Amino acid sequence: MTGKYPHAGSYQDRHGKRRWRFRRAGKTIQLPASPGQPEFEAAYKAALEGRSVQKTEVRRLPTAAAPKSLRAAWRILISDTPDWKALDLETQHTQTLIAERFLRSPIVEGEPLTFGDVAVASTASPYQSNSCRAVRYSARAGHLLTIIRKLTGVALDEEWIEYDRTYRVKVRAEYKGWKAWPDEVRRAFEAYWALGTTPRTVYALALYFGHRRSDIATVRWSDLEVAAGNVVQRKTGKALWIPMQSELVTALEAVEPRGEYVVTTQHGQPFSAKALGMRMQDWTKRAGIKSGYTLHGLRKTLGKMLAESGATTREIMSILGHDSIVHAELYTREAEQKKLASAGMQKLARRRGEPAG
Repeated sequence: MTGKYPHAGSYQDRHGKRRWRFRRAGKTIQLPASPGQPEFEAAYKAALEGRSVQKTEVRRLPTAAAPKSLRAAWRILISDTPDWKALDLETQHTQTLIAERFLRSPIVEGEPLTFGDVAVASTASPYQSNSCRAVRYSARAGHLLTIIRKLTGVALDEEWIEYDRTYRVKVRAEYKGWKAWPDEVRRAFEAYWALGTTPRTVYALALYFGHRRSDIATVRWSDLEVAAGNVVQRKTGKALWIPMQSELVTALEAVEPRGEYVVTTQHGQPFSAKALGMRMQDWTKRAGIKSGYTLHGLRKTLGKMLAESGATTREIMSILGHDSIVHAELYTREAEQKKLASAGMQKLARRRGEPAG
């Protein structure tokens, strides 16, 4: 080729594609793209001048989002949707941690492609979405499924997909996760921490109100008046009225108020929800209790105690503020299993003429 591009010429490769090269003094240099395109012009100029082309290193930003991908849906969710803005800051923080961990996770270990790169439309086939799939329940699995459903909702609103690919995906609940506090553990905590101390007050609110740590941190003395609801749950926004057990009344009467909040630091300031969870770890350790018995475990303890006392599923839901009957049924199911097993074994003992155990 002469004229505008001396020493440059084109040819067809073995696939039939037209390519360009620079040939001079027995030396051949491959040229990218085609005449008139920036890559070609830069490479041709460098070849004429006898220098190598400085290739620009392309680096992908960690937060880059491919069009119509799960990460693109996540960006829309957290920036533009009223559902996200309605969540309290603690729930937003928790869901963000779980979502980002999921979106950064490689689809195949050792490969660069992550779940965040995947187009929403290719996350499942119609056959997969129509099959009844279930996953074992854990707090993280439940949160992740909630997040994925929200991303699917964004994709539907943006018309990236035509149907909800998660509508038959279910979470199979298990009675695992947070450990309930058995009697001996509760006795050990109560023996170490006297009434009126902050650890004992936090313990009482969690055990006899079933409060989450975010609720305990924000309970005001005015919330405990008869005319007021005991708590507005920060996670759900529900206003609940829960009768106070005598043990809770005794615990609260021993507290010297230091402001509008029931639980405060030594400086009279309210705790953060995260700080209360961390402090409970220290308080149980100082009481000689092994790790694993958490603040949220006391909420589970109340559910278990209610079920064993004969409370119905609906009664447990009204106290703990559950929306789903599935979670409340976990408590009644275990209590019912124990009663049925005991009754059955007693019948067997009577049949054999033995004293019932």
